[in-house]
Amino acid sequence: MKQRYLGVIGIAAASVLALTACAGGDAGGDANTLKVAYQKFGQFTQMDAHMKQVKEEFEAANEGMTVELVPIEAQEADYFAKLALMNRSASTAPDVMYEDTFMVKTDVEAGYLAPLDDYIADWEDWEQFPENARQAGAGDDGKIYGIPMGTDTRAIWYNADILADAGVEVPWVPETWDDVLETAETIKSSSPDTIPFNIYSGKGQSEGASMQGFQMLLSGTDDELFDSDEQKWILGSQGFEDSLGFIEDIYQGGLGPTPQQALDKNIGTTINSEWIPGGELAMSLDGSWASGTWIESGSAPWPEWSDVMQVAPMPTQDGQDPGRTSMSGGWTLAMGAGSENKDAAWDFISTALSKDNSLSYDIAASQVAVRTDVAEDPEYTDANPTFGFFSELVADTHFRPANSDYSKISAEITVVMESVMTGQQTPEEAAATYDQAVIGIVGEENTMAASD
Repeated sequence: MKQRYLGVIGIAAASVLALTACAGGDAGGDANTLKVAYQKFGQFTQMDAHMKQVKEEFEAANEGMTVELVPIEAQEADYFAKLALMNRSASTAPDVMYEDTFMVKTDVEAGYLAPLDDYIADWEDWEQFPENARQAGAGDDGKIYGIPMGTDTRAIWYNADILADAGVEVPWVPETWDDVLETAETIKSSSPDTIPFNIYSGKGQSEGASMQGFQMLLSGTDDELFDSDEQKWILGSQGFEDSLGFIEDIYQGGLGPTPQQALDKNIGTTINSEWIPGGELAMSLDGSWASGTWIESGSAPWPEWSDVMQVAPMPTQDGQDPGRTSMSGGWTLAMGAGSENKDAAWDFISTALSKDNSLSYDIAASQVAVRTDVAEDPEYTDANPTFGFFSELVADTHFRPANSDYSKISAEITVVMESVMTGQQTPEEAAATYDQAVIGIVGEENTMAASD
């Protein structure tokens, strides 16, 4: 099983100044003001509308309280960097923050988050969260630090018209990696101006490449990234090398975007806002949330999307059981450890994650619902034709390693992915580079050979 983080270093002084301005500049410590920080970027704009709605509801119910929204307009890597900077100063630290599940343990270690156990003990809604959802926000000490807003799974989005015009049978259900590559080759031959397949790769895509690209591949092999029983990182696996081989086939084989396009930090927005609606990309390995861009309230409404786009599970490498694979993550709302009014911060979190607010957010953001009452609500199940498909993938999904070293390991994965996609190293050479990097990070005693 696998979980995630993204290491961020080298933030320029200009970024610090920009963050201070973004955060309002006032010192924290006002018990009557809640500072709420969250990501607002590209295709992920639904969070801003959700927070504005919750702010209005919360302030109406709490006379004298003010909610200061701090939307951080940044790609994922920069969002984590800026949030970390906010948390390092009492004057800018948020009372409530939008926290990726893979960041929870790291930020607990850093002292940024407050435990929520005393609050959830009296919160009837907690019964609506299954145990696996509850653990998404748990720290190493077993306490709960984040309440999940939703989860996600990943699969192959494909343009049924493009595939059909290329002579590919639709619905398309690839059974192996070779099936995916053969279909991409078919599209390349029949429609040279169409990009056949996208898989996120390289340092610019950070966790999108490591988790959504590489680990989607590795989870479909017979190998793993981390042995959770032994608590050791696995080196020298054939699955690791083969996963890099798939990246090489796509990018060095002319079956994906050019490496220059793929290394653009904004490619995710470009893909879902421009390339897919414009018929420029045939297939994309992406998340359950992608359709949130195309719905009426999305950043790039595309009324025809449900007639054109279909989804297929990502197959395992050679069709081995269970025949398909996925990766899951998700986001939580967490409370800042330095909040001057933790009771009010909790009230904001519980308001944002009420049944009605969770329902509206999960629909707008195309999230896989974690609350049982939302998942079973006809308004949710009928809102999007892909919700059922992506929810079913949860049975075969994987998670990133719940290990504090994961952030550094993940960054090294993106480095070797980029070296392969740009032709600087062969998969074999890149895998060896990765092995040495891991030993340097965790020590040889915390690694094990794939054959052990």
